[in-house]
Amino acid sequence: MASSTNGRIVRFGVFELDLNAGELRKSGVKMRLQGQPFQVLAVLLERAGEVVSREELQQKLWPADTFVDFDHSLNTAINKVREVLGDSASSPRFVETLARRGYRFIAPVQKEAPPQIPEPAPTVAPVPTSQVKQPALHPELEVPIPRRGLTRGLFALIQIMYLCFYVAALIRLHAIEDIADNFLPSWGAITLIIAVLITAGVGIPLRLYLLTGTAFDHARMGEKFRKLFPFVLALDQLWAVAPFLLMEKIGLGAAFAASAALLYLPFSERTLIRMAYHQPISGN
Repeated sequence: MASSTNGRIVRFGVFELDLNAGELRKSGVKMRLQGQPFQVLAVLLERAGEVVSREELQQKLWPADTFVDFDHSLNTAINKVREVLGDSASSPRFVETLARRGYRFIAPVQKEAPPQIPEPAPTVAPVPTSQVKQPALHPELEVPIPRRGLTRGLFALIQIMYLCFYVAALIRLHAIEDIADNFLPSWGAITLIIAVLITAGVGIPLRLYLLTGTAFDHARMGEKFRKLFPFVLALDQLWAVAPFLLMEKIGLGAAFAASAALLYLPFSERTLIRMAYHQPISGN
């Protein structure tokens, strides 16, 4: 944020942007706008009436060494600003989109400096605000973005776990058949064995594909997983009942807890992929 706007209050319509407090207020009521959307609005207000290109916003808000899908992040931030202001891209009152050029704040603005309150001299020199690095937030999930190595590693471990499930089930297929015969009719036991064979046979190449794609950091991994997710969800939900086959050994409570965790696991996979691979959306 440019130093020329530091410590200022900018008013437009019924809104008031306090750059010193980092708050947006509507008729005195604080609005929910933080992180990158707040910074984008501050830059547009600083250059009110002028066209601010997407490249300028990228240089001001995202350091060159930051790994982020810039187009997706900026589109999300602009959409969030418009949502809070009650604005729209088709009939803009505040933020206007200029195709292939950038954005422009079109409403009249009024800037003023807040009254200066003398402060006692601190005993320890404060750290300059410019030196405090704020953590980058995920454009969709609004959580700090972890290291991609961590999210990819956790996703790979989940794939390895499912591979172990499939291989162990195929190796101990006779044991599964014996367990099924104890509480299922003959046709039910045969159906269960066929389901294990088919799902494990399909699941092994699927997990190997996801594992290798993540290991080699395939650039379109997020897009690929999004298309595969309905199938992955169905497959994982079927295997979530597997702990009940061991109910006689581990008990009903443990089997239920393990099944509940496995039911949630595909959604964890989707979240990990979304954190590691940001997906672009069509323009505003």
